[in-house]
Amino acid sequence: MHDAPQHGPRPLPLFLDMLREQTAASPERRAAALAGLKAYQEAPRARKRRLAPARFRRGRARLRDYGGTGRPVIFVPSLINPPFILDLAPQNSLLRWCSEQGLHPYLLDWGDPTPADRDLDATAHVERILLPLIARFDAPPLLVGYCLGGTLALAAAATGAVAGVALIATPWHFAGFSGGRLAIGELWGAAKPSCAAIGLVPMEVLQTGFWRLDPERTIAKYEAFGRMEPGSAGWQGFIALEDWANAGAPLPYAVGRQVFEDFVGGDLTGTGGWRVAGHTVDPHTLPCPSVEFVSLTDRIVPKESAADLADRRDLGSGHVGMIVGGRARAQLWEPLADWLKHA
Repeated sequence: MHDAPQHGPRPLPLFLDMLREQTAASPERRAAALAGLKAYQEAPRARKRRLAPARFRRGRARLRDYGGTGRPVIFVPSLINPPFILDLAPQNSLLRWCSEQGLHPYLLDWGDPTPADRDLDATAHVERILLPLIARFDAPPLLVGYCLGGTLALAAAATGAVAGVALIATPWHFAGFSGGRLAIGELWGAAKPSCAAIGLVPMEVLQTGFWRLDPERTIAKYEAFGRMEPGSAGWQGFIALEDWANAGAPLPYAVGRQVFEDFVGGDLTGTGGWRVAGHTVDPHTLPCPSVEFVSLTDRIVPKESAADLADRRDLGSGHVGMIVGGRARAQLWEPLADWLKHA
């Protein structure tokens, strides 16, 4: 598991600077947010989760087996942030729930890249990791891709290697990021020289970009946490989710370059220019059944960036809430499982 080295927002100095800016006119808010931050840092953590066993391996990647007797389904998480958002807690795990619904889920754990992986871009992650793991199955499995993992899953589906693909909060038309593309480009321009030097894109670079999307909300949630009843379900859920958000391995440099320059900057995918394993990736000519679940309130992957498949299901929950929020089971889990069983 990719554990955060500290119990606190990463990078902490930037978070504190943002806190000072957002609460400059309100000492009371600043005190409340700092109290919430302190409570989060000092909250006791349960023992580390036991990861599901690895069924197949490909380099640093593992395909973790969650059991079940139904159709095999590979869940492909984003390369950004750890994969365990899909298995956040025993009582809030899409994967463990699916294993009880007549499906056999597997989780692709991308592992921790090193500088030796610097030239492995997003295309190579599909060609050298995802497709070889898919080939280990006796019959084509189903794929479920979340966030950028959905972009990669769609590319794998375009090769004809899978029985069906479901996308969750997946960016495809990166032009749909609109004005956010400029901010992302500026962030990458500042970080690129250092990332090129080390061969990796540190998680802190990505987190900085996420915070810029909504700094007010980033601070407000710590204010709210400081008022929660310790030990309550909401209190425990906040800790689990923030520990996930503040964990994560770096990206190989080539992934950062391709995503920030070719995808976000050039909309390579949305303009039909992305080729993977000899195939042009076109979401509207896939050789298998497909569905996408789109959040209408997503601050990270705007609805305008969706692939806009023929079978598109719009949801009211946000980017993370649609996976682990209070309405996740009714809005996403149940219709997803139903689609997977009948695809």
